[in-house]
Amino acid sequence: MLALWGPFSDWEEVIMLVVALAASYWAILWLSAVIWTYRDMRDRGSDALSQAVAVLLVLVFNLPGLVLYLILRPHETLGEAYVRNLETEAMLHEVNEQEVCYACQKHIRPDFAYCPHCRTRLQEACANCGKPINLNWAICAYCGRERLAGAMPTTSRPAAQHAPVAAPQPAPLLSVTPLSPESGASSSDAASGDVPGL
Repeated sequence: MLALWGPFSDWEEVIMLVVALAASYWAILWLSAVIWTYRDMRDRGSDALSQAVAVLLVLVFNLPGLVLYLILRPHETLGEAYVRNLETEAMLHEVNEQEVCYACQKHIRPDFAYCPHCRTRLQEACANCGKPINLNWAICAYCGRERLAGAMPTTSRPAAQHAPVAAPQPAPLLSVTPLSPESGASSSDAASGDVPGL
């Protein structure tokens, strides 16, 4: 049986070979974990101190250090953070590009002729081409005709709201003439409610 092993007839040599292979495999895993940690931390942060701490964590504690690094590492890479910032800026730019009513500062659509919130007139028809133009334009953007110099944005409300409301009229005052001794009125007339001068 021992002859079948050839050069590995000694059990100690076989055990040494297995241990050497296992140690080599473990060293390769360990070195790979260190390199991967460095590259991953470089993608997630530009701080050299954080990169060094992450590499030393895996270098000293090996696989437990790698698990600890996976728990403590930043949740997104620099590329992911850049894309997220671009998306946020695009959303803010889109919000800022939305038109607002110059009277109430609420968002409106570009084709609105009146503000649905405060009833302010936003557009008028061009006298030359008939296309709607904003009231804050100096000229028509379609035909180039000048707007009237005195044309200013106005707030237009329904006619029913502009109808004058009659103020309540006070009731006419009654004039009462005081009784005098010369009037010849008797006290019985005053008691009966007949007031002279009415």
